[in-house]
Amino acid sequence: MQHSQLSDGRDRFDRRAFCKVAGVATAVGVVEASVGSVLAYADLTKEQRDKMTADEIIQQMKAGNERFRSGKPRHRDLMREAKATAKGQYPAAIVFSCVDSRAPAELILDFGIGDIFSGRVAGNVADEDVLGSMEFACKVAGSKVVLVMGHTACGAIKGAIDAVQLGNLTALLAKIRPAVETTQYTGERSAKNYAFVDAVARTNVSLTIANIREKSPVLRDLESIGSIKIAGSMYNLETGVVEFLA
Repeated sequence: MQHSQLSDGRDRFDRRAFCKVAGVATAVGVVEASVGSVLAYADLTKEQRDKMTADEIIQQMKAGNERFRSGKPRHRDLMREAKATAKGQYPAAIVFSCVDSRAPAELILDFGIGDIFSGRVAGNVADEDVLGSMEFACKVAGSKVVLVMGHTACGAIKGAIDAVQLGNLTALLAKIRPAVETTQYTGERSAKNYAFVDAVARTNVSLTIANIREKSPVLRDLESIGSIKIAGSMYNLETGVVEFLA
């Protein structure tokens, strides 16, 4: 199946249909799941989730973002999804992103209720509480992907660049300062230069991933044996594109 077809309205991520076709995934992990007019349901079972690889889950994220960008998200009955997941959940991933109101992970990746765990902190910096949440998601609940998502024009990044002092925000922004200091950039290094802001945001994603691996032996060990994948991404507020970082 060609990547461009993933945005076709026929390619809905129906979990039951997914199970039928998962065995014919291509070598690059793209899964064919054309299911006609059948709607996607948010009642992913443990068995269905466990059959998916981390690469297949990331591919579904890419496909969902393409649907979002093309203006063709899945039709959803949110109350039906809420009732279907009320007694149990088997999310495939945990997405850790910024609190920015313009970057809701479920919408820009086109996921429904019960599909993913969602953690949000200004500037997507991971403290021990966030790490514990990630460990729960992966070690206890069985998620297979940890996706750290930064975004363009991030206010927390701007605040860190300007060394803003404000209550508890001061300590939070201090955790982003290493990204400001280590970002290689030859132009104007100020919060008014959005190119620099975005460069720092990218560095911050990389440092957050490094911090996850360093501070969480649980996640590091899961990744080392191939049970999970820790990945980074950047969301562009203007284009709607989620860029997955190598």
